[in-house]
Amino acid sequence: MEQIIKSIDAAVAFIQSKISIKPRVGIVLGTGLGALVEKMEISLRLPYTEIPFFPVSTVSFHKGNLLFGKIGDVEVVIMEGRFHYYEGYSMQQVTFPIRVLRTLGIELLLLSNAAGGMNPAYKKGDLVLIDDHINTLPDNPLRGLPSEMGNRFVDMSRPYDNDLNKKILAIAASEGISLHQGIYVAVQGPNLETRAEYRYLRSLGADMVGMSTVPEVIVANHIGLPCAAISIITDECDPDNLQPVDIQEIIAIAGKSDQILAKLLEKLLITVPLHPG
Repeated sequence: MEQIIKSIDAAVAFIQSKISIKPRVGIVLGTGLGALVEKMEISLRLPYTEIPFFPVSTVSFHKGNLLFGKIGDVEVVIMEGRFHYYEGYSMQQVTFPIRVLRTLGIELLLLSNAAGGMNPAYKKGDLVLIDDHINTLPDNPLRGLPSEMGNRFVDMSRPYDNDLNKKILAIAASEGISLHQGIYVAVQGPNLETRAEYRYLRSLGADMVGMSTVPEVIVANHIGLPCAAISIITDECDPDNLQPVDIQEIIAIAGKSDQILAKLLEKLLITVPLHPG
């Protein structure tokens, strides 16, 4: 496991040799989401394939680049695509980029994803701020880590930063953006759920279901990185009226709501306090 530390150091050293800025905010873009990139002044696009020890995106609609630059006056780094356990990666590989970004100096992490809506109040295209989550994934990114990487018994009573969530809700209200709050459940995938599984997950208290985000949030809490996450509801998972899902339709629905999400995140970056560089 000491190799993880060496791998992080190697990736960070390579990235620092390519950039002159220090990113303050890290942003992870989920499936079909990329409108925020249009609001960014990009100074460097770095393919994952060039970064030592970085995994490679195997999902066709995840572009696989680190983007460095500015949104407004804030220096940011955007992950154009993430990694998933269902791709065959270990949890340490899935969350490796979060540790790299933290070592590069980011002070907060913003995540997005496409999710299935199990709460009957959610409709396709709705935005949901994640208030809490349920983890059903078969492994944990903290398992087996050496003690020098931090306390493995991480408190998860508030996995999503309360102040950040309040700011996001206030911005949504002031901008007239409809924003639900809900509980996200992470499943392994890559197959979607059966009717019985949707009933089961809903009975646990989950409002929406997806295959990402939670491992990244666990690691963010492990390394003391405040985070917030927003889901776009791309399909309605009503077990009594379940229809076959078209992945291309999911991407299209995510794209339609992406502009709203980008506006919300851009406004957040203007208002969120950061330490002087």
